[in-house]
Amino acid sequence: MGERTTGEPGLRASLFPLTGPLRFLLLSSFLIPLGSFMVLPFMSVFLHERLGMGLGTVGVVLAAASLVQFSGGIVGGALADRIGLRRTMLWALAVRTAGFAGFLLALRWPPLAVGALVLTCCGAALYLPANKAYLVHGVDDERRPAFLSAGNAALNAGMAVGPLIAGPFVLSSPGWLFAAVTALFLAVTAGHARLPGTDGTRPTEPKETARPGLLTGVALLPFAANALAFYLYFHFQHFLAVYAVERASSAFYSLVLLLCFTLVIVVQPLASGLIRRMPYALALAVGFTGLAAGLAVLAAGTRTALLTGGALITLGDIVLFLKNDLEALRRSPRSDAVVFGQQRLAAGLGACASGVLGGQVYGLGERAGHPGWFWLLAAAQCLLLPPLLLTLRRRTARRPVPDGDHEGALTRDDTDGRIPGR
Repeated sequence: MGERTTGEPGLRASLFPLTGPLRFLLLSSFLIPLGSFMVLPFMSVFLHERLGMGLGTVGVVLAAASLVQFSGGIVGGALADRIGLRRTMLWALAVRTAGFAGFLLALRWPPLAVGALVLTCCGAALYLPANKAYLVHGVDDERRPAFLSAGNAALNAGMAVGPLIAGPFVLSSPGWLFAAVTALFLAVTAGHARLPGTDGTRPTEPKETARPGLLTGVALLPFAANALAFYLYFHFQHFLAVYAVERASSAFYSLVLLLCFTLVIVVQPLASGLIRRMPYALALAVGFTGLAAGLAVLAAGTRTALLTGGALITLGDIVLFLKNDLEALRRSPRSDAVVFGQQRLAAGLGACASGVLGGQVYGLGERAGHPGWFWLLAAAQCLLLPPLLLTLRRRTARRPVPDGDHEGALTRDDTDGRIPGR
């Protein structure tokens, strides 16, 4: 067993003291999803009931927007690598602000709503890799999980609060709502303009005549594991609403989502150090087992099953999403922003596959009168598909770690050539 440092910092010691820019960035990580989720969760209702679009058209628009928002992160990472983190965040926020302003104009000319939605998703795709890279810029490897978890907690808090604030106004007073969100994004953009600049590239990397491709240096196993994790998780994200509302109510469905957001906010920062030390193979096993258990429990269809299943799925994803990001950072020679962008691409591919394939399977189960089968089939995939990752694990096996340390467990001297804090 590799020797562990007994004085490893706890969560509070890892995060504090925070500099002014990092405090603002964590606040922004709350405010940006707060504003976004005052609008985006209601898009299907707004487009259909307020603007009169057919449900088929609405489904296509939302699927395309989701793919852009996730997979476009790889472009955001590459842009940050080229022009820097702060400038990328500013461009991203400008694009997203224009998108929310476009919703105001769409009240008079409805076709603009589609373009506005695409703009907001493009802005999100550009912003997140640069945001996460800026958050961990100059932070040593032992403290990185705490900073990433704090950012995730702030993001989930904003996602939880936004719909609660906007629900009463999205159909009755959408103009005021869109104006308020646009003003919020203008303020956040102005704050980002005051952040100190950072270089998005590694100072020790050789200057090349040709820039590397978007997927150059991708960490294959974390990339594939992230795509699979998002594919399985988005069975829950895409189809729980229709399943839960029929068996409980829309209010109870909101309660399930609130529980999931709360677990991420509370548990992930507290567990971040443990997840960092956990061997990668064990983290994959724990995460996918949690997903399998939660999806299987959902098949019962009771209120207790909905709450328990949602909690188990969330706990599994707390481990998977954080560990995959940490492992990708450790294995890849590329800059942090590019790595986060590559991981967002994996997430987008997984979420898109879940929507396309999962929708067909859920429809079959619903027509057969047994939608619970959908969740059991998804749970079976959580147990059957991850072993395929073992083939990638063998192909990407890294050099041996002295003293028999576990694969995937980080040590102070085991950074695969990466500069600590980069």
